[in-house]
Amino acid sequence: MINLSKKLIREVAKANAKFSLIGDNDKVLLGLSGGKDSLALAHLLKRMQAHAPFKFEFKAVTLSYGMGEDYTKLHNHCKEHDIEHEIINSNIYEISGDTIRKNSSFCSYFSRMRRGALYTYALENGYNKLAIAHHLDDAVESFFMNFIYNGALRSLAPKYKSKRGVEVIRPLIFVRERQLRENAINNELEVIGNEFCPGMKLSEKNVKFPHAREEAKQLLANLEKENPKLFTSLKTAFENIHTDSFFMVKDND
Repeated sequence: MINLSKKLIREVAKANAKFSLIGDNDKVLLGLSGGKDSLALAHLLKRMQAHAPFKFEFKAVTLSYGMGEDYTKLHNHCKEHDIEHEIINSNIYEISGDTIRKNSSFCSYFSRMRRGALYTYALENGYNKLAIAHHLDDAVESFFMNFIYNGALRSLAPKYKSKRGVEVIRPLIFVRERQLRENAINNELEVIGNEFCPGMKLSEKNVKFPHAREEAKQLLANLEKENPKLFTSLKTAFENIHTDSFFMVKDND
């Protein structure tokens, strides 16, 4: 039996209430990689399905890149906990050799391809929402990456509609990564790490590893040591943006 902490349950419930992520009669598709984040979200959605005052459908799908990945243990785990699960096969890894540019970031490439495959599955099977397991640390790291490297004030939205019409939701947006790590340890979850990441193979083919996120993660770790309330302040700041204080051109009329 999976023992989800009350704080973890509470943070997901708060995000759902604040941003109306999942409601009555929704059909929710979860992108399940098998890592600590998506595995926790699978169990949280299963619990929400049993206790929420509304009804919604929920299914977890795992995308295979076509590298011979073995998701048997993950599938059996879902079956054991009555989580509907399906493995989607693809040839993304095979075609990457011809379509990804030399010295380009494989992470952004595979992220786009993975998301596209999930959109297609959702649309073809009647799912109106796609749940992604990004957490608060991901949102803050993305903010700093955009700020430092792209000159933009941008983060991860709790909810947005893709160009293909699927609504993407992030139920873990208020959850810290350390809570998800503790959840995996406390429940002795056998999570999937980088062994099924295409980048582990492509790193041998002159495709560079991304450095921006790791640098942002280290920067934030150092800042949080000096200011333990850093992430609490940033979460509040993301909801309290004063656009009129930036160098923005305003209409004269």
